[in-house]
Amino acid sequence: MSENEITYNAVEKDGVVTAIWEMRGRKHVRTIDPRSKEGQQLLVGYKPAQQEENKAKKE
Repeated sequence: MSENEITYNAVEKDGVVTAIWEMRGRKHVRTIDPRSKEGQQLLVGYKPAQQEENKAKKE
């Protein structure tokens, strides 16, 4: 990952996304509300980590 690459990290609590962090490299640039239009667009296709863990255990 390059220093200028932008990534997004979902912050979860009890399986619910409470925030989305925009990162540039390892630096936190801003926090996006997951209920906002932009937040909803970023979360399309996102699956909470807990749901993925449960799915892996069943397989």
